Amino acid sequence: MATLFSRIVSGEIQAHKIAENDEFLAFLDINPLVMGHTLVIPKQEIDYILNLDDELLSRLMIFAKEVGLAVEKSVECKRIGIAVIGLEVPHCHIHLVPLKEMDDINFTRPKLQPEQKDLKEMAEKIRSHM
Repeated sequence: MATLFSRIVSGEIQAHKIAENDEFLAFLDINPLVMGHTLVIPKQEIDYILNLDDELLSRLMIFAKEVGLAVEKSVECKRIGIAVIGLEVPHCHIHLVPLKEMDDINFTRPKLQPEQKDLKEMAEKIRSHM
């Protein structure tokens, strides 16, 4: 059975896409910790980041860096926090989280529930810096 993220890759589920190439996809988290919280995934359905071969992992991180730099230009923050947790969706993913303070990357706190129009505007803003 395809993961939620594989269904986004296939277009079955809509997402606010930031960047995409043949191997990777970046899109906004629909329930972000902070606005601009972006997910970066390989299109290939691999459950665990440590199961990626070295070359694929390297390319994934370079892609995530490019996306992170665009997020950083789009959202007022001190840095972009990078987290790999991998417990919620069995598909490798990297969280890029704009940080003003340490608690901005606390995954135990309640998530935001932004309007679709706000997510759309944020995606457009980040894409403009890609």
